[in-house]
Amino acid sequence: MSITTRLAELGIELPEVAAPVAAYVPAVVHGELVYTSGQLPFASGSLPATGKVGAEVTAEDAKGYARTCALNALAAAASAAGGVEKIGGVMRVGGFVASDPSFTGQPGVINGASEVLGEIFGDAGQHARAAVGVTVLPLDSPVEVEVTFVLV
Repeated sequence: MSITTRLAELGIELPEVAAPVAAYVPAVVHGELVYTSGQLPFASGSLPATGKVGAEVTAEDAKGYARTCALNALAAAASAAGGVEKIGGVMRVGGFVASDPSFTGQPGVINGASEVLGEIFGDAGQHARAAVGVTVLPLDSPVEVEVTFVLV
């Protein structure tokens, strides 16, 4: 099944590629891999929330933002690779969660990214992963996700 068909079945429309907020590009192709820069949960050009998970942002909301980050990463990778059908699967996900000092649920938050990639790619969406708590992220975003995709 094509990725375009699978996205349609899931009711997912990939967003426009988010403009970089500093000196980098959204994604780079190298060999058989596409590396994305860290993606924030931009929706319609703005962040849906700011602050720390476990304080101003709930873990449930942050999980949804991680999902948005993964879709932003897929859009960036597809743009760099020449289309979403060039993306064959997921190699690795790196997730960063701006966390209140008492918050320890980073893996559950980053599941938002991992789960949507699994829904889209099936077995090819299985990946290695890191979920890291950090003090602060760019623009006070609660979540940032980077993905390494495999080309077809």
